[in-house]
Amino acid sequence: MTGSEVMDVAQDAIFTLLAVAGPIMIAALIVGLIIAVFQALTQIQEMTLTFVPKIIAIFLALLFFIPMMSANLTGLMDRMVDRISNIS
Repeated sequence: MTGSEVMDVAQDAIFTLLAVAGPIMIAALIVGLIIAVFQALTQIQEMTLTFVPKIIAIFLALLFFIPMMSANLTGLMDRMVDRISNIS
């Protein structure tokens, strides 16, 4: 396996990582920003107020994005198997 092939595999894996984790992180970021604005406006500084809505948002985002995440990970695995089978 040459250096360029290794870089292609790494690039594909990083892109897949971003595509799989991105929507969940964006959902958590949006909920976190909304809660931060709410806390700044009301001056409520309760720590549990930040965690519970984020956890709920992450679980809902997971339920919504699991088919897309599964398709991305399956595609990565298919591409890796094709690369392995083409090595000879």
